[in-house]
Amino acid sequence: MPKNKTHSGAKKRFRVTGSGKIMRQQAGFVHKFHEKTPQKARALSKDVIVSPDDAPKIKRLLGR
Repeated sequence: MPKNKTHSGAKKRFRVTGSGKIMRQQAGFVHKFHEKTPQKARALSKDVIVSPDDAPKIKRLLGR
């Protein structure tokens, strides 16, 4: 039986916590900071948990 390969796009975008939750970065934290307040930029910099509906598919892409 061959080994499963991790999806290279998924491993760059998601990480799994110790308790098994999948975290992702928030959209909008890449550019145009001159239009965002510092408070908004700080809030966007924090990772958030992936929605429960998407989690099984992402776990499969990560080989878990």
